[in-house]
Amino acid sequence: MLKAVLFDMDGVIVDTEPLHYKAYHRMFNDVGINVSEELYDSFTGQSTLNICRRLVNHFELRNPAEELIRLKRQHFKYLFDNDQDLTLIDGVLDIIKEYYSNGITLVVASSASMPNINRIFNRFDLNQYFSGKFSGADLKQSKPHPEIFLKAAAHTGFNKCQCMVIEDSTNGIAAAKAAGIFCVGYKSLHSHGQDYSKADVVISDFNEIAYPKVKVLF
Repeated sequence: MLKAVLFDMDGVIVDTEPLHYKAYHRMFNDVGINVSEELYDSFTGQSTLNICRRLVNHFELRNPAEELIRLKRQHFKYLFDNDQDLTLIDGVLDIIKEYYSNGITLVVASSASMPNINRIFNRFDLNQYFSGKFSGADLKQSKPHPEIFLKAAAHTGFNKCQCMVIEDSTNGIAAAKAAGIFCVGYKSLHSHGQDYSKADVVISDFNEIAYPKVKVLF
């Protein structure tokens, strides 16, 4: 029986990708690197620290990863406060409320930093629905490693077979499956270059996993 749902945040709960895209590319300009769209797409689902370490190694930068992180987060904070593109994903608030009203434990497990998770949750008043929040930036391993989902599932107090992950990225789906948890791949208009082949179910609309439909899978 389904008891808990573990949500990714970026691309599943909120469409922060346009803001992250702008912030990263402003940082790329700051340090003088040209990042291809193919390389950028491969970052989806990974923590900022892991991405910046990859950039330092790939471009043989003298700048430390910590400097890239600082620049990117500085740009993101400005955009978060001033850009009007930030919105919740269509239908996600309804599904969150439906699961919550049916007694499902909700946890967010995101590669975003905890300050960014908190900004989103405060801005859209989501804290009331979620029992826990986990940031990949606070963990030793980044998605596709399963650490974040193993910790999030343990937090719920339920067996992994009673949990479900909702993810939109190749790395996130791989992390969920490596953790041994049923995974819904959310393929939206905002998803680019991601592999959904390992997901147990692939959807493009949250109505496809409304509570009456999804509970029969467990």
